[in-house]
Amino acid sequence: MGFPIKVCSICSEEFELKPDKPGFANRCPECSEQEAKSAGKPEGTMKQAGNRELNQERKQAIRDLLYRKDS
Repeated sequence: MGFPIKVCSICSEEFELKPDKPGFANRCPECSEQEAKSAGKPEGTMKQAGNRELNQERKQAIRDLLYRKDS
């Protein structure tokens, strides 16, 4: 029994959907590889580091507002 034939949602080419195929089930291996290359991991980790810093600043500001002593 062969693998099911699917049509890529990006390039509209037919491909066999194999169990070990990386990426989405509705995209051919070539389109999945292109997306994996364009989604850079270092950029994502930099965004996370920036978000961590912003979250820490937000927490500090809220803490200061909540627990400040009115003199």
